Amino acid sequence: MKYGFTKEEWNKILSILKREPTELEIGIFKLNWSEHCSYKTSKIFLRELPKTSERLIFGFGENAGVLKLKEDWVVAFKVESHNHPSAIEPFNGAATGVGGIVRDILATGLRPIALLDSLRFGDYNSSKTKKLLNGVVRGISAYGNSIGIPTVAGEVYFEECYEDNPLVNVMCVGIGKISDIRTSKAQGIGNKIIMFGNLTGRDGIGGAAFASEVLEDEEDLSAIQIADPFTEKLLIEIISEIVNFKELIAIQDLGAGGLSTAIPEMAKKGGVGIKLYLHKVPLRDKNLKPIEILLSESQERMVICVEKGSENKFFEVFEKWNVHYAVIGEVIEEKKFLVLYKDEVLADIPIDEMFDVPIRVYKPKKPDLNIKNFEIPKKNYNFKEVLLTLLSSPNLCSRFSIYEQYDYMVNINTVIEPGFGDCAVLRIKDENFGIAVKIDGNGRYIYLDPYNGAKIAVYECSRNLSTVSAIPLGITDNINFPNPEIEENYYYFEPIIRGLKDSANKLNIPFISGNVSLYNESKRYRIYPTITIGMVGYIENINDVLKLKVKENDSIYLIGKMEGDIGGSEFLKVLFNYVGGKVDVIDDDFEVKLQKVVIDLIKKDLISFAKDVSEGGILIAICEVLINQNKGAKLYNLRNSLEWLFGEWQSRYIVFTSKNEEFEKFLKEKEIPFLEIGKVFGNSLEFFDYKIDLEDLKKAYFINLIN
Repeated sequence: MKYGFTKEEWNKILSILKREPTELEIGIFKLNWSEHCSYKTSKIFLRELPKTSERLIFGFGENAGVLKLKEDWVVAFKVESHNHPSAIEPFNGAATGVGGIVRDILATGLRPIALLDSLRFGDYNSSKTKKLLNGVVRGISAYGNSIGIPTVAGEVYFEECYEDNPLVNVMCVGIGKISDIRTSKAQGIGNKIIMFGNLTGRDGIGGAAFASEVLEDEEDLSAIQIADPFTEKLLIEIISEIVNFKELIAIQDLGAGGLSTAIPEMAKKGGVGIKLYLHKVPLRDKNLKPIEILLSESQERMVICVEKGSENKFFEVFEKWNVHYAVIGEVIEEKKFLVLYKDEVLADIPIDEMFDVPIRVYKPKKPDLNIKNFEIPKKNYNFKEVLLTLLSSPNLCSRFSIYEQYDYMVNINTVIEPGFGDCAVLRIKDENFGIAVKIDGNGRYIYLDPYNGAKIAVYECSRNLSTVSAIPLGITDNINFPNPEIEENYYYFEPIIRGLKDSANKLNIPFISGNVSLYNESKRYRIYPTITIGMVGYIENINDVLKLKVKENDSIYLIGKMEGDIGGSEFLKVLFNYVGGKVDVIDDDFEVKLQKVVIDLIKKDLISFAKDVSEGGILIAICEVLINQNKGAKLYNLRNSLEWLFGEWQSRYIVFTSKNEEFEKFLKEKEIPFLEIGKVFGNSLEFFDYKIDLEDLKKAYFINLIN
């Protein structure tokens, strides 16, 4: 390999340039052709994902996907990872991850209104895990709280395989009017490229390349960016103002690779060339070399393309908000990326050929998946002890100690607070409709069964949305993988993508944005291939959600599948230290039908609350509702087995109703199985011969995960 390129890649560069590349050009190719920026290993699979919808305004290829909501309202959303930086410097790694995804939404012209996070760490009892967890949560909260965007939902899981490579996936949602939307396409010969925001420094140089390699023991702190949320807040206000200017042609975030990737991307999308003047870039350190200026990933910086002659109009806004700015380039007719420093041409690269990255294809080898069902010891279990043990386990206990760090009520649009439902609900001011947002995934299922595990990730998200009558609109995904060059790891791509494709097609929704993070592997551990699914749903009437509340004497029903497989269940891990078994297979037609039925039950006012049955099974789902609603219950018609009480097969809900007759009649008409299993009553949980006070359930459930 030469300069980190394969022989094929190096020869391709020589063919493109018809000469040896300069030092600056090597840096440009290295970042643009990194896994993080080019997706050269994953793009052949990603092409298979469904990407069309009547609601779609734009999707992959822009900074974030945008979908129509109602009338002239639109929503943008995207998820991205900041895994490697968070492993090295958790506070700034997580904080800059938030900042980057917020700017992706800003680059569509819309205003960010919500954040969600999906986190994975190693064994909870490990001192390294606790250090990383505390740092990441502090980074997310410090940044989100400072910029005034609420973190409204998320998930946290602990598993040994994430010990050295935590996963920090952050999703941002923005809304606005269709007239606010801007693309990142630079257009118009002679139009100007303006950079604004923070000064450029040495932080983050080579960050995209760093994120595209296996994490080694030594700490590469030079690749970590420093967060400045207060400047980010100014960028939010600036974008909200300048989207009203007709002279604004395009917006682009300076993310991975900085100017070396953002500028040629703008040119490629617009079918033009751009001439970049490095000596005009505002600097934090006047001694920065040209290559450092170009490759820097200093945060809170953006670029725009504006009509020639309109620059002063934008300068007035930048001065009003007191941010640095400069005209650093212009659109040219010749489709080239020209980089100059004063009068010297340091890079001259044809735009189209620059993005013709050689695809990497490896040989897949099916790993030895542990799908043998565990033989559960037959004995008399104390289900009270089992329940309390599971309630207090790190993967099932309350996340209150984490989300209390976040200001999830800022802007007072949050209708359902974290922990009080299966997803977050946001109102749109002065409108009667709303949106539901969710982020979800389970690496254990994917590891055991990549095809069905991927389908579960998608359906679990849409099932959560259905509990508040939300119709899914679209998906953003983050594919977190270990080293793809290892045959057993590479194998997972095809079945995972097939599972994502099949489930999305069944729901009739597109993938509109996403991210791939590879090489999440160390000398000690390789992560499970982990899919994070982010989803937004449309709520026709926000009043349907406001009525959802458990009431005394409500009957408790289990609806959906009554049998299934238990592979990957949390009770197997907690009680028997076993990760394996056959993952439950979803019947697509039944799953989609069941979700629609739950939405209809809410709209017809036939249920007072709905809860998806997921990790931990039936008893954990019931306890979560009772604890958060401060209610007790008497349960009956339960089966006396660990599998039935705590197994995690799919396509099931726990629902509460006081309209039993109408409710049962409707389900019979729809041919949905149901079983009445209890009644809301008192201030304790009673089942079999057990009686557990609500306060004891709370004591087990409310574990302080943050130290």
